[in-house]
Amino acid sequence: MAEANSFFQSKEVQDFNKDIQQFHLGPLWNAIPDLMHKQPKPDAVPYLWKWEVLEKKLQEATQIFTPERGGERRAIFFQNPGFQGRQPWGWASTTNTLYAAVQLILPGEEAPSHRHTQNAMRFITNGSGAYSIVQGQKIYMEEGDYLITPGGLWHGHGHEGEKPMIWMDILDIPIIYSAAGTFFEGHPDGLEQPSLPNNYGSRRYQGGLVRPISDRTPQVAPVGSYKWAQTEAALNGLSDFEPDPFDGIAVEYINPSTGGTANPTMGAWIQKLPVGFHSKAHRHTNSSIYHVYEGEGYSVINGVQYYWSKGDYFVIPNWAWHEHVNTSTKDAILFCSNDLPIMEKLGLQKEEAYEANKGYQEITGEFSPLLVM
Repeated sequence: MAEANSFFQSKEVQDFNKDIQQFHLGPLWNAIPDLMHKQPKPDAVPYLWKWEVLEKKLQEATQIFTPERGGERRAIFFQNPGFQGRQPWGWASTTNTLYAAVQLILPGEEAPSHRHTQNAMRFITNGSGAYSIVQGQKIYMEEGDYLITPGGLWHGHGHEGEKPMIWMDILDIPIIYSAAGTFFEGHPDGLEQPSLPNNYGSRRYQGGLVRPISDRTPQVAPVGSYKWAQTEAALNGLSDFEPDPFDGIAVEYINPSTGGTANPTMGAWIQKLPVGFHSKAHRHTNSSIYHVYEGEGYSVINGVQYYWSKGDYFVIPNWAWHEHVNTSTKDAILFCSNDLPIMEKLGLQKEEAYEANKGYQEITGEFSPLLVM
């Protein structure tokens, strides 16, 4: 790879660079060290958002924003501080490739159906009684459920319960935006009406590892909702064995008709960190966004300690050293969303274990989260 040197800063070179720029041309000799790094240098930075802040701001938003006033969804997204220079709206980037948000819907509300190029997935964190309707299938949501909405499918939300419902949204907005591939369309009927039995996909797949013979042909979303009871059973079964040294006891959501990830461009899994578990550090080219579903502890990211507890969210950028520690008296449960499928499709996925200090980083600082005063 070319290296920057003093000659490139000479008047002769600088004058020539300026001359060609007027013709909308660029000097590769100067640009290549900045464009082709020896290792990933993401703009995203590690960060953590506390649940008490998110809950307060979502409640405040209910007094201002309602579906009938427009805006499609009452959602607050996680704006990574590393993207303040991206316009518009920092491309709504939580990592270089992924958007994440918390969304709240009140009893009796309806969020209109729409469809778009972006792939979406959701992890249900608080409440019951709300539903998504995806391509005519009404999917009721319960805490711990994981839902997918691949790009191009109609989807809307409604709430038939008695208390506010909150979930985590993850979309591949930044990568679609950067590729200039965005399409968006509102449903002509507002909220789409059901055309399939309620919870159709999850009911067809109650057998777990078996699948309907009709699904031997690959489908984009044969299971729209992965129920928490099945996920919990999978975690409990895997708990009979030694945890993975880097990720603990973890299971991934997959598409049973293809064997690939449940969503085409985004990966997701659940990690259980047993009491006292301290993972070894590693890094990889895919980025990750975490939600703390249960428990408390901390993660060390590039030497900095990030303390987390139930309801918090934190982000691990590409190629950042990280390890997790459960400090609570019960198992910690983390939901992880990531861009692993994108990196794999591009042939960019790499992983490296931390070799020094028996696999554990030296702690050099502690993150101070922003709190509501």
